[in-house]
Amino acid sequence: MFRKFITLCLFIFPLVLSARDIVVVDADSRFPLPSASVYDSRGKAICTTDAGGLLPYIAPERFPITIRYLGYQDFTTAHFPRDTIFMHEAASQLDEVVVESSKRPILHILGYLREYSTLTSYSDSVLLFREKMVDFMLTPDHKIKFDGWKMPRTLSSKSYYRFTNHNGLDSVSDRFNQHFSWSDWMALPEPASLPASLHAIQTGSDTLRGRYQPSVIWSKNPDYISVNVDVLNDSSQICWTPALRGFVRRGVEFDNISMRFRYFNNDSTVVSPIDLTDYNFKIESRGRGHDMFRFNSVDEPFFVETVGEIHILDREFISIKEAKKWADSKFDRNQIGIYKPTDVKPLPRHITDLIARVNSINTDQVRTDIVPDHNLISKNVGKGNFSLGHRVLNVLKTITGISAYKANKNNNRHWNDTKKKQIEKMRQRALNP
Repeated sequence: MFRKFITLCLFIFPLVLSARDIVVVDADSRFPLPSASVYDSRGKAICTTDAGGLLPYIAPERFPITIRYLGYQDFTTAHFPRDTIFMHEAASQLDEVVVESSKRPILHILGYLREYSTLTSYSDSVLLFREKMVDFMLTPDHKIKFDGWKMPRTLSSKSYYRFTNHNGLDSVSDRFNQHFSWSDWMALPEPASLPASLHAIQTGSDTLRGRYQPSVIWSKNPDYISVNVDVLNDSSQICWTPALRGFVRRGVEFDNISMRFRYFNNDSTVVSPIDLTDYNFKIESRGRGHDMFRFNSVDEPFFVETVGEIHILDREFISIKEAKKWADSKFDRNQIGIYKPTDVKPLPRHITDLIARVNSINTDQVRTDIVPDHNLISKNVGKGNFSLGHRVLNVLKTITGISAYKANKNNNRHWNDTKKKQIEKMRQRALNP
């Protein structure tokens, strides 16, 4: 028996060892690629590489697997390679940006955003896949009297949700009354200086280490410059995503804040948004800054994860007058389409299945199946015509601030009543399990 046990150990040990020794690297620089996503044969995300690009052990039944990394071609294999997986950068092409002197001082950037977010508790979960058309408006000259925006402004959006309870039962929808994604806070980064070691070379890398492992990894080749940032290893690197600084100060518990930016290599010592081609991010947190007990039970912890990518589709310098028109425009999100870049990666199978399920919903039938509660309808509905008076009153209330005051007062009252009801339900559940 002991001899059989030793033989079994000798058989299994090389498999586990080989899995731990496999590293995912850039094919040109040979530099490790952290947080590369791994998908199984069914298109489901199963793991990521660690800070050193190492793959965890993957069960044989998961193969063939596909490794994906923003800006790189997918790598698919039916078995574990011997030691190294070489990832090749994907070609990306943007039109040249023409600067027309001081008459066009505003930089307008158009982008495509794709995200995968999850909201989970100990009993329930919500999966969100969303695509957006977004834009940014930057004012490189601070003397210009136009603020612009660095956060992704939504021009059009499509959302797909899947809700799963503790019994494994699920349902889908294109709407959800909780906003839990982190993608809206992933602003364009400020210009940054390359490390001095990369100034005079065409290919190379440089690493800024945090307390335990690398916090910023620069990589350069003749075509691109990429920057991998792990904020939690060095809090000063929050400058790469300053919009999250307020959440950190308010005590939101983050387990991961990591990003990767990719720029065209223009032989400059500085990278800036005008050179940006794409960037991705992964945010993991406990909570998201606001109470969401309507989603689950009172005081039950919930966890949020957002994995997203933004591809720059177009850039142009425009006049202040044009920029103001862009800023004031009211976009119908249902009328503007979603335009994907030609080099965007295909969606995983479970996401395409989700999209198909949501698109098959007959929304008209759902609405007609709802039976109205006549107890909520006033007996005086339809008697008299007070539309003009209501409009005048609404204008006066808005001017005096009465509407805002009453709205806040009513909201607080409803919030407290709802909270009391939820707490009472939990108590009853505990007394009558």
